[in-house]
Amino acid sequence: MTITARMSPDGGELSMTIDGRFDFNIHAAFRDAYRDVPITTKFVVDLTRTTFMDSAALGMLLLLREFVGEDASAVKIRNCRPDVRKVLQISNLDKLFTVE
Repeated sequence: MTITARMSPDGGELSMTIDGRFDFNIHAAFRDAYRDVPITTKFVVDLTRTTFMDSAALGMLLLLREFVGEDASAVKIRNCRPDVRKVLQISNLDKLFTVE
């Protein structure tokens, strides 16, 4: 379980890639990835290599949304596997975020 964060060259977008399980064990690392970033930054959560997502991960996504404010377009979730996408749909988080 690893999280990798990369800022775009222009500083306008932070991409966070979750490798493996997206659960409470990466809570601190997930928060640390964005907490010192300006709230005007756009965020991408890349779930290409995410094999599992639980309710703690949903909570972390909601905390990120709270961090950026009410702008739903400020956070994009990309490259979900079908089982991860289903978790987002069941929890209705696919309505709070742009899921690509």
